[in-house]
Amino acid sequence: MKLLMLLCLLAVGQTYAQKVDIEADESADFSKYRTFRMGEGQLKSKSPSLNSDLTRRKIDTEIRKRLIEKGLSEATGQADLNVQFRLGSARRNEVDAFPAGRYGRATRRVVTQYTEGTLIIDLRDTSRRELVWRAVVVEDKSDPAKIADRLDEMVKKAIEKYPPKKK
Repeated sequence: MKLLMLLCLLAVGQTYAQKVDIEADESADFSKYRTFRMGEGQLKSKSPSLNSDLTRRKIDTEIRKRLIEKGLSEATGQADLNVQFRLGSARRNEVDAFPAGRYGRATRRVVTQYTEGTLIIDLRDTSRRELVWRAVVVEDKSDPAKIADRLDEMVKKAIEKYPPKKK
């Protein structure tokens, strides 16, 4: 029984993790980008805690702050980069099967419900009109409000990977 509980806890612990993926145009010279301009962010969530103007402003402010820390400055007119973001969420179920019963011949299924929040940040080169950098951050939490509390960390982890390292 203790083994079953331990396996359940491990499965739940692995479900709630943050994942950051970065894509970048290898031909882009990121050293030439000095200015950025924020576009209007899109929120696609049924959860009121993730689909509000307050959430949009929080993400917008955090992206600005992190890009300025990276040495970029915000432009009022023409900029080197246009910044756009999208936040969405979906309810997910994860089913884990464990041996149960006498001699482990039966199977016990444990269903874990969680919310998957996905934040996408795009940087587009204005002169080429092309996407040059994209961060996709996925956060899994039991409650959408907990994702809202982690938005600043999601942005921070994404922008930490800008500019991309040469391969």
